Amino acid sequence: MLKTHQCGELRAEHAGQQVTLAGWVHRRRDHGGLIFVDLRDSTGIVQVVFHPEHAPEATATASDVRDEYVIEVQGEVVQRRDGTENPELPTGDIEIQTAAVTVLNPSKTPPFPINTDVNVGDATRLRFRYLDLRRERMARNLRLRHRITKHVRDFHDAHGFVDVETPVLGLATPEGARDYLVPSRVNPGSF
Repeated sequence: MLKTHQCGELRAEHAGQQVTLAGWVHRRRDHGGLIFVDLRDSTGIVQVVFHPEHAPEATATASDVRDEYVIEVQGEVVQRRDGTENPELPTGDIEIQTAAVTVLNPSKTPPFPINTDVNVGDATRLRFRYLDLRRERMARNLRLRHRITKHVRDFHDAHGFVDVETPVLGLATPEGARDYLVPSRVNPGSF
């Protein structure tokens, strides 16, 4: 099983549980052997700790990971020590003591930071759209759009409307993708 939990769902009541998580390395901090990784998935961020004395192989692997690597982590949910909690994160009361880590996919250095909201030119954002959509603001916008669309469709469904989607034959995209015309089988020579 790739995951037993989502990163953003873990709380203090999960302390003592063994978990398997997978996600992107949001940020990595090396404190002289003790390595902290903020692991991100679509639900949020959780801090993962690599102790060289508890899991030397996992710590050696963690020393090589960089931002946007995709990793799988196995470990125990533990309560953070007093004074080390992070009130900025919903998962800030706990951390994962890692027993094992697997690099699922290494990453090249992204053309712009994913973990900070720096100003990036539109041309670069559109060229690397798949990376831009990982940024917190863009992911939040996508989820908001999803919830609005779902609410509208649920409302219509509850009032007896039938959602019929007709094919969009020629839709221009702002990213500059090529437009294609679909020939008509019924009317030869028409599109």
